[in-house]
Amino acid sequence: MPHHTPLIGTIVAGLVMAFFMGALAHRLRMPPIVGYLLAGVIVGPSTPGFVADSKLAAELAEIGVILLMFGVGLHFSLKDLLSVRRIALPGAIVQIAVATAMGAGLGLAMGWTVMASVIFGLALSVASTVVLLRALQSRDLVQTEKGRIAVGWLIVEDLAMVLALVLLPAVVALQNGTGGQGIEGLLRSGGLVLVKVTGFVAVMLVIGRRVIPWALHWVAHTGSRELFRLAVLAIALGVAFGAAVVFDVSFALGAFFAGMILGETQLSRRAAEETLPLRDAFAVLFFVSVGMLFDPAVVVEQPLPLLATVAIILVGKSIAAFALVRVFGYGNRTALTVSASLAQIGEFSFILAGLGVALGALPQTAQDLILAGAIISILLNPILFSLLVKRNRADDGQRARADSTGSGAGAPKRTVLVGYGRVGRLIAASLQERGEDLIVIEDQRDIAEACHQAGLELVVGDATARDVLEQAGIEAATTLLIAIPEGVEAGAIAARARAMNPALCIIARAHSDEEVADLKRRGADAVVMAEKETADRMTEICIRQGA
Repeated sequence: MPHHTPLIGTIVAGLVMAFFMGALAHRLRMPPIVGYLLAGVIVGPSTPGFVADSKLAAELAEIGVILLMFGVGLHFSLKDLLSVRRIALPGAIVQIAVATAMGAGLGLAMGWTVMASVIFGLALSVASTVVLLRALQSRDLVQTEKGRIAVGWLIVEDLAMVLALVLLPAVVALQNGTGGQGIEGLLRSGGLVLVKVTGFVAVMLVIGRRVIPWALHWVAHTGSRELFRLAVLAIALGVAFGAAVVFDVSFALGAFFAGMILGETQLSRRAAEETLPLRDAFAVLFFVSVGMLFDPAVVVEQPLPLLATVAIILVGKSIAAFALVRVFGYGNRTALTVSASLAQIGEFSFILAGLGVALGALPQTAQDLILAGAIISILLNPILFSLLVKRNRADDGQRARADSTGSGAGAPKRTVLVGYGRVGRLIAASLQERGEDLIVIEDQRDIAEACHQAGLELVVGDATARDVLEQAGIEAATTLLIAIPEGVEAGAIAARARAMNPALCIIARAHSDEEVADLKRRGADAVVMAEKETADRMTEICIRQGA
């Protein structure tokens, strides 16, 4: 049996160390991302002991980016994207220009060439896809107006970096006098990029919009869950890879469009569920791969330049984004969310820096600062994000509680229902007929839309999050009905709701004796096991027929 297995070793080392460090971070009440990054530092080349293959880790991380963008696309429609074009397009371009100017100023102050300084500034101007989306998803903001603006902004940045990566070799060659075709060749390269991007979008909207949903519906009708899962992964990875090879766009952009097209079908929820486990696992490997790039020596050797780099990423970019969003007429809450989302750098920054060094246009010191700035900004971004949006969430929760208690002593008792699927829909209909004061929590866009159309009060979000329960008025509620089929999530919801409202009556559903025991242990007053209830009912009918 071969013992030299770098791929297996990298995956095992990355996931195992990420688990231990993520669990430690959770224990210390820190974001798990901190643990994942430190896991990368531990298995990276800058620390003693086992060293994982950084190139393999980076490629594995790309799979995480693909699946993450595919998942976002499933909950994002073309209408959503076009609705924010008036702010996302000019906003992203101006913000890139401002951040590039700040980074270039720092580079010139350190004595670098104009070319090196501009490349350095460009690397600091673009946000990380994974970090931005994880921040939005963890706070259930992807489907809000704030989230749509941030995602649209991200797409524009993605396209801008694709253009920069294509043009950079030509620009460097032109500067060095080896370009051959000069300005004409540069313009031709830029025009070719625009043609390819336009061609990709056209192919996806004209052909992909017909072929992808048809193929997935055909697989769904085979009845094979294994084949359906394989089809979803094949579409996500295949379209992303094909887009990169044929049209020279990024993996992330290709996966996003594949997900967006598939999101218009009724199978979007099922597709999202099938990709979720792999998406989370490979997203973890992304943060591990970033941690592997970090050399702690840069903190000692370049403290002031590093501090200035981090300040540009966290403060300069945030102020620029905030001002731009406000100029376009949006409120402080939207501006804060967008600016916090963009206050970090990631994968495109590494690619651009690596290309700059390979072309001899960027000093190694600049790449070290970019990598260190990325690590620090990713570490601090969740904290910054929480500080900026915590007050918004608290205000929402206070309004929800006021609404639930402000109608006087004669107001009906409030019931909170988690999940508007097949079971939740039946429960909601019955309670609605009885005139109950009901509010539903649902985290899937298509199902939430059906709930809204039914005239029910709705909170869109993950019910395991405290702020979502606060928005639903859980502290003033009398009953909580947990109708989702996932036992682990249901247990987490029950435990959190019980801590927030000890007098709450909690009723949940389960599918096994183990889930029943766990739910009762975590605070549920009553648990209904569907299989047992079905068996009892069928037995009762059988006995009655025999009598």
